[in-house]
Amino acid sequence: MKLAKGYFLTKSKLNRSAQEAVEKALKYGFVGRRRKKRDFRSLWIVRINAACKENGISYSRFMDGLKKASIDLNRKVLSDIATLDLPAFKALIEKAKAALPASTPMPKSAGA
Repeated sequence: MKLAKGYFLTKSKLNRSAQEAVEKALKYGFVGRRRKKRDFRSLWIVRINAACKENGISYSRFMDGLKKASIDLNRKVLSDIATLDLPAFKALIEKAKAALPASTPMPKSAGA
């Protein structure tokens, strides 16, 4: 009953309703803590992708270039740099582009 303090109507007064409400709330809290991690990672990727598109590179090529340049920054830090310090992010993009091999044209199929 202590956990149900402040719940609406019978959910804070009747034993069965309170117990069910508390169990459901604890279940949603558990799921929400896991979901929060997914949501933030998704947000960081969207921010990085938007900054990359402004500078003429795709998100996947940028991340591949960073990995090949041995720059180990997580997505949270990259997102902060992309939103708060644009010149530093442009420098990272240049390093990533330099680490990537020159783009090769796709070979044409024999039938076309």
